[in-house]
Amino acid sequence: MTYAFDICLKNRQLLEKLINNHTVAQLNKVPEGFNNNIIWNIGHSIVTQQLLVYGLSDQTITLDPDLIAAYRKGSKPQEAISLEAIDHLKALLYSTLEQLVQDYKNDTFATFKSYTLGTTGGVLDTVEQAIEFNNFHEGLHLGYSMALSRIVRT
Repeated sequence: MTYAFDICLKNRQLLEKLINNHTVAQLNKVPEGFNNNIIWNIGHSIVTQQLLVYGLSDQTITLDPDLIAAYRKGSKPQEAISLEAIDHLKALLYSTLEQLVQDYKNDTFATFKSYTLGTTGGVLDTVEQAIEFNNFHEGLHLGYSMALSRIVRT
């Protein structure tokens, strides 16, 4: 799993770079014709990893329930978020990954509930598959965020 964790780290470094290279207004901007923004995609990536890995393994998710509600599948930005909230998400990019690596090494994920993916119809049967799928999922949202970046800068 070392390689999968490394991919996730690299993806999250790119997400952090997007945060660092945009203003609060740019991160919060929902361009016409879109239903989310750069910072929502970043929050969604963090929340989805927790729901896929910890939630499906019957482990405690340590994220605030309001954060989960704001960024889970099917949500969309309700209002602009502050610099403090953005900084919190930036910190979560790394703290949640570090915790995942530690928990995986400690065999925390002994059970896993199979989950059928709405996007592909595939089935996740193991925590390893959830971690690998999460990398695919975060990559999609990184790409979407990069496209949004071009729009909000014009």
